[in-house]
Amino acid sequence: MKNNYISIGKILNFHGVQGEAKLGYSKNREDFLSQLKQVYVQSGDDYIPLEVARIRFTPKCGIIKFKGIDTLNDILEYKNKLLFVEETTARENLEEDEFLIDELVGLDVYDGDKKVGAVVGVSNNGASDLLSVKTHGDKVSLVPFVKAIVLSVDIKNRRIQINNIEGLLS
Repeated sequence: MKNNYISIGKILNFHGVQGEAKLGYSKNREDFLSQLKQVYVQSGDDYIPLEVARIRFTPKCGIIKFKGIDTLNDILEYKNKLLFVEETTARENLEEDEFLIDELVGLDVYDGDKKVGAVVGVSNNGASDLLSVKTHGDKVSLVPFVKAIVLSVDIKNRRIQINNIEGLLS
């Protein structure tokens, strides 16, 4: 069985000369990243494992160090590469009300019993995640993924229940 991998961040650049790297990642994921012992970097069709030696966080990024990568030249080959974890690792670390983007895309969106559209994408505006919902008129509206608006997510039945406040879906 082929493993599925999910991106958890990107090596932005080197940090110092000891093989450390600056890591870009989604907000509020420090606890999850701190627990990782192994990540993967993609090389062609293969995913190469990298063992995490340590990770710390600055206000702007993470600083990550891998075992066996001890010089500036060693880390430079990974610059601008995405880091991945196995999908099972990502799922195990989701909070109760967190979902993977690929689980949400394609779900039907309902206001009461009325289907009002489908999720075509997920983005973030810094304050919250946003669902891109394509309505019947082929317009795409951004729906804040907050409890007051997104009432429930049912992955099994491929359904999201929203509180369609006035002006939300155009």
